[in-house]
Amino acid sequence: MVDGLIIPPGVGRTLITAAQEVTFKVTGAHARDTSTFEVLVPPGFDVGAHVHAHGEEFFYVLEGQLDVLAFEPRARTTDDWRTWRSDTGRGPVRAGPGSCMFVPPGCPHAFTNPTAKPARMLFQASPAPDHERYFEQLFEIFGAGDRVDAAAVARLREEYDIHQITPLRHEAPTNPRTPHTAHTPHTTPGPHTPQPGSTR
Repeated sequence: MVDGLIIPPGVGRTLITAAQEVTFKVTGAHARDTSTFEVLVPPGFDVGAHVHAHGEEFFYVLEGQLDVLAFEPRARTTDDWRTWRSDTGRGPVRAGPGSCMFVPPGCPHAFTNPTAKPARMLFQASPAPDHERYFEQLFEIFGAGDRVDAAAVARLREEYDIHQITPLRHEAPTNPRTPHTAHTPHTTPGPHTPQPGSTR
């Protein structure tokens, strides 16, 4: 017999830095193919356009707003993905609560929080547990000193099939852009116990 998981709000192993807050909800210990996270995205965080050769991802905005992109641009320029356009004229989209984005292997994609308020999203990544290991090692790099080792972050992202096109940034938004709006189509006890080095 097999039991499922019911995870109350606020429960899960949570890793926090100034650039991101990630709570592990369903991990490779429970799911065969997909890891599920709740992610708090602070103002000014830009994950940068990137592509995965093998992985699939799904993003669902719960609170706040994000600018998102998931298409092949006319040219993969390396400065600012928010200026990208596709051959059919597609551009980045402002995604509010209820908006979702699916990213198949090989599709350039990105998200940023251009607003003055944090945004919260559900994030799923496959195959499991690759992104769990990536987050764990990324937060070790962020916690290693006063300055983040950008070269170490770049090496880690390549190791986990995250091929960067534009830079990952965390800057306070100054003059927020307003792309097209998407049409709406504390660790607590629970299934995941905090690990050494985790904070809430």
